[in-house]
Amino acid sequence: LLIHLFLCMFCSSSECKGEDKVIQEQGDVIAAEGVTVTLGCRFETSDASPTLFWYKQKKNGSPKLLVQRFFLSADNSEAKDRFDAKVDKKEKSVPLKIQKLQLSDSAVYYCEFKNRD
Repeated sequence: LLIHLFLCMFCSSSECKGEDKVIQEQGDVIAAEGVTVTLGCRFETSDASPTLFWYKQKKNGSPKLLVQRFFLSADNSEAKDRFDAKVDKKEKSVPLKIQKLQLSDSAVYYCEFKNRD
């Protein structure tokens, strides 16, 4: 059984400038049930402390917040469930790790960052 994960990334803030962007390098992901997958999200911003988010949106549903991370504090505590994201300050990335992939994980995943207003 294969599960399809779609990726979308954006900067959402009145402070997002032309050089502010999120970068998706891997495209959509198709994986087997039960495996661990990592969805990449790199970002470029002039802000020294953006807030980073991952959302999941099921078909015909509203986006649901999965993970929120603060770049400066880089809270890399252990995941409480199957979804986790650790900030990599050097690479300016916040990949989302999904463990024990399930059919219900098939959705659109949004990576977003917000600059300080």
